[in-house]
Amino acid sequence: METSASLLERLRSSPNEEAWQRLDGIYRPLIRRWLRRDPSLGEEAEDIVQDVMGVLVRDLAGFQRRRTGSFRRWLRTITGHRLAAFYRSRKNRPQALGVPGEESPLEQLADSNSELSRLWDEEHDRHVLRRLMDLIAPLFEATTLAAFSRIAVDGIPAAQAAEELGLSLNAVLVAKSRVVTRLRQEAEGLID
Repeated sequence: METSASLLERLRSSPNEEAWQRLDGIYRPLIRRWLRRDPSLGEEAEDIVQDVMGVLVRDLAGFQRRRTGSFRRWLRTITGHRLAAFYRSRKNRPQALGVPGEESPLEQLADSNSELSRLWDEEHDRHVLRRLMDLIAPLFEATTLAAFSRIAVDGIPAAQAAEELGLSLNAVLVAKSRVVTRLRQEAEGLID
């Protein structure tokens, strides 16, 4: 199995179409799902998703990871700012008489101390881990992934996983280690 730099490092040092597509495949669904929490966005939500992805493409080279969760916070901040810009532009549009302006359920997304930001952080990590698992799955045999999943995801003891899968305890531990190593390589800077 090829050892590679993290996705963020590949995008910053030698960006290519495959790496950008991988980033897009990980983050576009997450951002879209978050924006759907505000039904008033309607079809314009996809325009905001595109704006966020455009900022990522434009500004990723200048992104500096300063502490744990930096990228996650940076992405949430970009999303919050793009939403705020959209809400400001919408306030300037004419409204039908008698229709009050509504507050969006997402207005607190850019506030790093809000409950909404905490939820973003939790959902971000779960989502990215699932997407990265999908992306690295073709690199491993089914039994290797099953061993990892039974131990790391389902939380069963390695000996039990070995018995269930008809493998030695050592084979199960090595399988888990290989998948964890690859996940860490790919996820460095994305999740902590």
